[in-house]
Amino acid sequence: MEVGKMETRMPEHLESGERVENNTKTETDEERDYDENMSDSPCESIPSTNVTPSKETQMEDGSDSLGGIKKAVVVLTRLPDYKISALRPPTPQQFYSEDDSLSSSDSDMQWEPDDDSSDSDFSLSNNKKKTVKHAKTGSTRSRNNNNVPETAPVIVSAAFAHCSTETTNIRPNLPEEELKVDMIVLARKRSMRWQRAKIVDIVTKEDGRLKYKVSYEEKGRSLVSGHHIAFETTPKLEQLYVGARVVVRCPDNKFRFRPGVLAELPSRKNRLRFLVFMDDHTPVYVGLPLFRLVCRPLENVLDDIPDCPHKSFMTQYLKDWPYPPLTQYRAGQSLNVEINGAQQRCEVELVDSSLIQVVFQDNQHKEWIHRGSMRLEHMTRFLEMKEVEEHSDDSD
Repeated sequence: MEVGKMETRMPEHLESGERVENNTKTETDEERDYDENMSDSPCESIPSTNVTPSKETQMEDGSDSLGGIKKAVVVLTRLPDYKISALRPPTPQQFYSEDDSLSSSDSDMQWEPDDDSSDSDFSLSNNKKKTVKHAKTGSTRSRNNNNVPETAPVIVSAAFAHCSTETTNIRPNLPEEELKVDMIVLARKRSMRWQRAKIVDIVTKEDGRLKYKVSYEEKGRSLVSGHHIAFETTPKLEQLYVGARVVVRCPDNKFRFRPGVLAELPSRKNRLRFLVFMDDHTPVYVGLPLFRLVCRPLENVLDDIPDCPHKSFMTQYLKDWPYPPLTQYRAGQSLNVEINGAQQRCEVELVDSSLIQVVFQDNQHKEWIHRGSMRLEHMTRFLEMKEVEEHSDDSD
């Protein structure tokens, strides 16, 4: 029976020998197709028989067929999905989930980056559970809310960056720079107005606190605390952290500054810029040369901000960092935004990282707003629902 089987196989090999020349010409294409099929095949192992052309030629000449056949067995093992994903290069869909538009503001505080540097809030993170929870909550709210005519945006709370240098919110333990008489600084003159001044005297109070008598370049003198003085020089990167107290140069007057809190460090997601929240809740992206560090910030920098909705927002923002909840909008989408105490209809004109530029329908007023701002009606509803859920979890 074994001899019969071998004899039966002989004609098949002889017939296949006529196709050897054609097979060798397309060997490269077949190997490429074979490699591609290998990765997609669900099988764990595939036997393969390769007959060399030289042996086939011998068979045509009448040589012993039994000695001319060689069988090679290749065992293939399919890699797990997570290993396959790790070996594949990242695709745009893995990192870019929204079509971020560029800022067209005339202000020197807005930098116009390249198109290919945009990023979204769906970047891969190590805390995916938290992201999914927020996104699911936001989408559920929009499905059940019949008062919103259009689809409400998804609320996400993804990891903002991927390394500690981009998310640090702890003040570095560095030696303080000494404040001296005749030193040029930026001193507070009004709540939202800081100006260049010179320290003319340092006064020690009875309780040991230091006060600084300054003389403004634009006339006038004042006695201020250390947390109302900022260095006149550009800060160093190692001095910066999320939550740092800073002042930002006004676009219309390079000698005037406005106080704020550093809210983002440079990363891929914000195109290597700093985000600062002004004390009046205005968000702005700036480069390093446009802001200065406050000399002696308070232990809690928010104590320097008057009690207002913005202070509550910043308290929650710093608490949530580096997972601040953000709404997802696209250009052309309509929404309600609070202005002068009332919700008004507006349209998204531009999306720039964590900010959106909206145009109010009534007067065509344009304004940059943070995508996590409580001025957004969608965000306000989301935070209300989140508070209810947290209260319910605590009661359980």
